[in-house]
Amino acid sequence: MRREHLVNLLKRKTGATRKEANDIVDLFFNSIKDALKDGDRVELRGFGSFSLRKYNDRMGRNPKTGEAIKITPKNKPFFKTGKELKEKINQGS
Repeated sequence: MRREHLVNLLKRKTGATRKEANDIVDLFFNSIKDALKDGDRVELRGFGSFSLRKYNDRMGRNPKTGEAIKITPKNKPFFKTGKELKEKINQGS
């Protein structure tokens, strides 16, 4: 499902205008992004949780030249599926 489909579904289910539905979707995703940026964990019961994984600096290789390069430390978003979502997906498997 793409973002556009989510906006249309919200519009259809709630009777909101396209702009209102678009604003709601923007608010939802921006809230998750802002929380992760601040280092917070976002938990949506029954769906899953978003958190950050911290990766330290390390040495890597340029695949084209084979030259050793330093990879800087970074944070990456991580999603862990909730129990109810796992069960829903695996029903009837």
